[in-house]
Amino acid sequence: MAAPAALAVVEPLAPQQQQQQQENGCSGKGPEDLVEDKADSPYLHARRKLENLLNKSMRIRMTDGRTLVGCFLCTDRDCNVILGSAQEYLKASDSFSAGEPRVLGLAMVPGHHIVSIEVELESLPSLQYL
Repeated sequence: MAAPAALAVVEPLAPQQQQQQQENGCSGKGPEDLVEDKADSPYLHARRKLENLLNKSMRIRMTDGRTLVGCFLCTDRDCNVILGSAQEYLKASDSFSAGEPRVLGLAMVPGHHIVSIEVELESLPSLQYL
């Protein structure tokens, strides 16, 4: 029979070390933890809206005229968007394309190339975002 392992005593960090960890983003708390107690904070409201759009079908129009249609998987603070099962439609001026989609699969759309984003009505539980 093995002897029980000794428990390590962890002492709390000095205030200066806690502040340094928070400045470096190592405190173990994310921005959502800091606004957890503020039920009506703009950050929390925006986050919930984005969470409701996850896995919804959306159409993204880009600055070069292309349109991507796919499943919204994620975004970041630079407004880059990841679409799953994406299809690309070229602009109408391309005579040979005739509106046939090109299958891309997983696609990352840089935020600075996005002109507009539309969400399919059928994929939303309510119309509160349109």
